[in-house]
Amino acid sequence: MIETWRWFGPIDKVTLSDIKQTGASGIVSSLYHLEPGMIWEKEEISARLTEIAGSKSHPTNLSWEVVESLPVSETIKTGSHPRDQHIKSWIQSMKNLSEFGINVICYNFMPILDWTRTELAAPMPNGATAMYFDLIDFIAFDCFILERMDAQNDYKEHLVEKAKNRFEEFSEKNKITLTKNITAGLPGAGEILTFQEVRKRLEDYSRIDADKLRENFKYFLDAVVPTAEKLGVRLCCHPDDPPWPLLGLPRIMSKEEDYNWLVNIHPSKANGITLCTGSLGASFENDIPGMVSRMGKHIHFLHLRNVTRLRDSVPTSFYEDEHLLGNTDMVETISEIIREENRRKAEGREDWSIPMRPDHGQNILDDHARNAMPGYPAIGRLKGLAELRGVFKALEHKI
Repeated sequence: MIETWRWFGPIDKVTLSDIKQTGASGIVSSLYHLEPGMIWEKEEISARLTEIAGSKSHPTNLSWEVVESLPVSETIKTGSHPRDQHIKSWIQSMKNLSEFGINVICYNFMPILDWTRTELAAPMPNGATAMYFDLIDFIAFDCFILERMDAQNDYKEHLVEKAKNRFEEFSEKNKITLTKNITAGLPGAGEILTFQEVRKRLEDYSRIDADKLRENFKYFLDAVVPTAEKLGVRLCCHPDDPPWPLLGLPRIMSKEEDYNWLVNIHPSKANGITLCTGSLGASFENDIPGMVSRMGKHIHFLHLRNVTRLRDSVPTSFYEDEHLLGNTDMVETISEIIREENRRKAEGREDWSIPMRPDHGQNILDDHARNAMPGYPAIGRLKGLAELRGVFKALEHKI
């Protein structure tokens, strides 16, 4: 296992000096200031590598292990003009990254919204705060703030009634905060969606169902996987977060069946998986240790985190729990990861050690004052990394 840490560049309040002290050896980063569809020029990549490496007098001893993400534009996802130009730019960016020895590239195919939460710092009983997805709040946003056409038909009647009552209790401040939380986009990304932009983009998807989105995904893969193979690049698709349709939009990377489609449409080492235990774990239908066991050879990148579901239904409310708590059996998941790494080592695979990062920690202790990116506190993630590292060390000599 290669321990990595996500860094959002110079704007990140968790500095490279902080990261060096965690014991992680790899950095997961992106060129967040560049819009989707743009080419990542070599000069930009080199500049980020220089930042990560530090100076000769003060080296960080950290390496850029994984790109997360090389964003796939909405133009590609919707199959609209100029899709082919955006794909060419994506391929050129991949080529440029490969020239610098960066060969693991994470991406996703989620329409409009990437990971979505209704609260970014919900109070926990122990005094920590954590990101939270409240299904009733989300329905209230969808039906009564966004007022999406026919939105109420997507939910059970009693849930819509609860959402209506919740909405009627909202202050204007509540409405503004909820809207901001849901439409904020990825932390660190250069693209921040406004309320009006979400409405406009929903119109762009009005004729795109799951089958059409999957068709557009295949078109993208047909174009990029052959080049990735030649370059020795390992592409790894991140699952939907949460793993069910949002705002009437299709989601096509939410369960094991979806990932089987992905790896079988282009059977290649270049076409793989980012296994995010938190994203997939928000659905009780996903067996995370079983997915590692059955699909392990396709996993190029690991996000280890845990969520607690308020009930076993899809969709449901959930919150980001401590890494060893929550609904996913993290010890059994790590056991399967170690077995997979041992299989790879026996097969002589150069990529036997899988990059892993501790994902989404709770805000604890001094995290409350640091005000880092939502979901990416220093101490909360350090606690998670220490716990995960301990489980790995305890199990690896027994398996």
